[in-house]
Amino acid sequence: MGNAHLHSIHVHPVKAVRGVAPREVAVEPWGPAGDRRWVLIDDGGKVVTQRLLPRLALVAAEPSPGGGIRLSAPGMPPLTVSVPRSSSATVPVEIFRDKVEAVLAEDEAAHAWVSSCLGVAVRLAYMDDPATRRPVTPEYARPGETVSFADGFPLLLTTTASLAALNSLIAQGEYAGEGPLPMNRFRPNVVVSGTPAWAEDGWSRLAIGDVTFRVAKPCGRCVVTTTDQGTGERGREPLHSLGRHRRVDGKLVFGQNLVPLSRGTIRVGDPVSILEQAGDPDGNRAAGQGVGFV
Repeated sequence: MGNAHLHSIHVHPVKAVRGVAPREVAVEPWGPAGDRRWVLIDDGGKVVTQRLLPRLALVAAEPSPGGGIRLSAPGMPPLTVSVPRSSSATVPVEIFRDKVEAVLAEDEAAHAWVSSCLGVAVRLAYMDDPATRRPVTPEYARPGETVSFADGFPLLLTTTASLAALNSLIAQGEYAGEGPLPMNRFRPNVVVSGTPAWAEDGWSRLAIGDVTFRVAKPCGRCVVTTTDQGTGERGREPLHSLGRHRRVDGKLVFGQNLVPLSRGTIRVGDPVSILEQAGDPDGNRAAGQGVGFV
């Protein structure tokens, strides 16, 4: 593990749309700075993702100064959206099992832009106070831990070796023509290189540079991973191969969910150190959890 290092960083300013790959990012208690602070909601306040609208893969969001975003999509003029004023009233947002308060974008043009782009009525909302709005998935949380509009945890980690191993499995299967798949199918925040395939299954606590993280649980994957992030079209992989080789507790898993234990800045090329394996003293997961696939 002496060569393990941070291969890439990925930040998605708007949940479910294309993001950016900065060379460095500040890690806050609720995730990478600017990651998934914005979200799209329908008329009932439910979050809209690629699970329902794979076309979201064609929309891109880049961060702009002050926490705002610049939206772009094929056939649409770019649009810059500012962070709502702190005095703005909140609206309820339903994200999976959670009820969260958020603030609507103040510029009506923002709602019109995303609705026109997607062909359905949606609104753009912002999480104004990630320190208090939404706790980490309760079964795996520690007191005071919060998360942005990510699925349930502040960061998602994947490794290049595990993707290579998964692509080898896909190549041996009946949908081999769909592979090899790129890492963007899994929409991670941090990608690690220099490890054996599936080594992350046994990690409990790690450091990227000077920032430490605990591993909360393996990441169960959904239909979004079958969506080509360049075209919005869907196939059968990787869920078909994950179902045959990477199934645990009824979930098809790839990658690990992380919770920061400290603040700091991580940079591409930073060393990755494994501080605790699952089952070590004071480790936060049962020995062997997530190990023994394939």
